Amino acid sequence: MSMDLASHLMAATVEVEQPLADGRHMIGTGFLISDPTPNGRARTILVTAGHVLEKMPGAEAHIGYRVEGKDGAWRYDPMPLVIRTSAGKPRWTRNPIRDVAAIEVKAPPEFAKAAIPLAWLADGEAFARSGLGPGDEMLVLGYPQGLSANSAGFPILRSGRVASPVEATEVSPTFLLDFRVFPGNSGGPVFMAGGPVAAPDAPPAPVVMGMLTQQVELNNERLEIGIVTEAPFIRETLTLLDKGPTEPSSPTLADDKPQSAQTAASDASAWIGSRVSD
Repeated sequence: MSMDLASHLMAATVEVEQPLADGRHMIGTGFLISDPTPNGRARTILVTAGHVLEKMPGAEAHIGYRVEGKDGAWRYDPMPLVIRTSAGKPRWTRNPIRDVAAIEVKAPPEFAKAAIPLAWLADGEAFARSGLGPGDEMLVLGYPQGLSANSAGFPILRSGRVASPVEATEVSPTFLLDFRVFPGNSGGPVFMAGGPVAAPDAPPAPVVMGMLTQQVELNNERLEIGIVTEAPFIRETLTLLDKGPTEPSSPTLADDKPQSAQTAASDASAWIGSRVSD
């Protein structure tokens, strides 16, 4: 049975949260990728923005899995995820230069099946072939302000248009999206609208073009522009995963001098998601 592309990505997208002592929660978005180890072992990877995990103070977070009952109704069924060792070291791998993190998870069978194949992530050549450019519509999944689409915890699907030139990844690692960003959106997949997916290993084309990681803010004013880190950096992070966890690095903060939106995309001081949500 074919599955609509957006529905498939919705099934693979999860809330990542950590409860705090005062009853509030740190919230971000992540999505699951099927990425076998070099020796062929099946493996499910959670990818999200690096700062989502870094800003969670505790050793254990939760992944918002969902379970379908025999009556067809879905319910929210979060499971624990250990993100730090007993010594406080991160268990995730962070891209050394971009705000992308990856961690292996033991997903329930239905979620391991829903994880998107690596082939769905655009590589450098896919960017060149796609012709993606200003004005093109993109879709984004996430949990704005910690909200979900329903009580079962499905992500909210929204859309925006590319608001900058899209250059080769080695030239510009990000592009801009005309999209109102909220805390909780960080780590959500950004993808192109496409036709039906006949099978997990046969997508119409690489469709996940990146991950929402930041927003543009200038002089303490939010410009309602999202910053998308391009998918090749997600691929790079998955490759680094086999080398073991890496120490988190601090984001580069922008100074107060005037800057273009594209400069803000590289050095933005406004980091979204993983904030305390009521």
